[in-house]
Amino acid sequence: MLKLMKVLALALFAVAIALPIWMPGTVEGQGGTEALTTDMDAKTPNDLFNGFGALGTPVDECVADPEPPTARGNGTFEDNKFIFSEREAVDDGLGPTYNDTGCVECHQFVDVGGFAQQMEFRAGHITNGLFVDAPGGQLVHARGTDSDIVEHITTGETVKAFRISISTLGDGFVECLSNTVLQNNVAAQPSGQRGTLTSVPVVEANNTLRIGRFGLKSQHAILLSFAGDAYLNEMGITNKFDGTNGRSSSNPAAGTTENPCTTAEGVVNCTGAPFDPVPDPEDDGGDVLAFADFMAATRAPGRQNPIPAAAVRGDPLFNSVGCAVCHTRTFTTAAPGTSINGGAFSVPTALGNKIIHPFSDFALHDIGTGDGIVQNAGQSTANQMRTAPLWGIRARNRFLHQGLNITITDVIQLHAGQATTARNNFNFLTAAQRSDLVAFVLSL
Repeated sequence: MLKLMKVLALALFAVAIALPIWMPGTVEGQGGTEALTTDMDAKTPNDLFNGFGALGTPVDECVADPEPPTARGNGTFEDNKFIFSEREAVDDGLGPTYNDTGCVECHQFVDVGGFAQQMEFRAGHITNGLFVDAPGGQLVHARGTDSDIVEHITTGETVKAFRISISTLGDGFVECLSNTVLQNNVAAQPSGQRGTLTSVPVVEANNTLRIGRFGLKSQHAILLSFAGDAYLNEMGITNKFDGTNGRSSSNPAAGTTENPCTTAEGVVNCTGAPFDPVPDPEDDGGDVLAFADFMAATRAPGRQNPIPAAAVRGDPLFNSVGCAVCHTRTFTTAAPGTSINGGAFSVPTALGNKIIHPFSDFALHDIGTGDGIVQNAGQSTANQMRTAPLWGIRARNRFLHQGLNITITDVIQLHAGQATTARNNFNFLTAAQRSDLVAFVLSL
């Protein structure tokens, strides 16, 4: 009898592995065509452009300076890529506090717009059970243009977190996912694994709300807001899209305020003299438009080619253990001409009705790896993080939001909370099956 019970148990486990436990991880609309992909090889020429806008020609500053767009989509990819790759200086408005000198410094490998090893640091404390930003703001910058305003925190800031830079490749397709598609996907998830979607303001549409999808807390819904926020908060360059104090881009005061500086002596107002010599706003919006359109015009990360045999074997295991519940394999973008971003943008032909494979639901989940930081989705999301999109993950070797884990297996073992069942199912696999599943992830 004992032998029979063991045989039955093994048989049931085999069935559980052979069949998807919850769902196939695919959300498609009215059909579409596969999005153009990059091979994730910087040596391949003309491999990034997806057709949004005009390609243009590589910039030669000895001949002519790059021209930023004046509206979404009316610039060229090559000009926008050059502006995305430029390094800022104090005369451009850099600082007074900042994390790096250009977009490409944090989004570079294996090609412009990809991952990087750079970190940002956030901090705060708990008061009456609630997270509170550090004085001067939760983002504590690594650099400053004047040693008097280099930022420091005190021992009172007990919640501390590093966050590693993420890839922006393929983000134009993500911007063109409708709210409804994201909502329906999350609604179909089992209640115990269901994600939390955020609603965030669209700065160029008078702060109309849209479902967030960009950033480690899904704190942005559109590429202009994402880029404007980063220009201020990562480089210190004020612009009308930076969203400071909840201002929309049409607000007369938009882009007129630098971040306060959290120094060892206390919080210092760093707007204006003596630390901020360039009049605000330091960017008239052209650079931010260039950043947004560059990201929008990049191809989606493609699969390893050829796909290793181990990855082929690991493909169905990704579903059967439950990874695809949150790491949604497939979405289809909205149809060309669809009005999105609060009416401020229409889905272009190059990005519309395109099938993408981000391996993310773009929702927040508590899987035991949260950093305790609250941004714009309320206190209940302190320990929730956006499901990391896995497309292109083979191009990086530092994982999770802090970049402190080196192997996929280690990352899986850290999964808890809403991901406990998936982790346990992974551990029930044979050693060979676990190796194949890891090979599948590293083929993305």
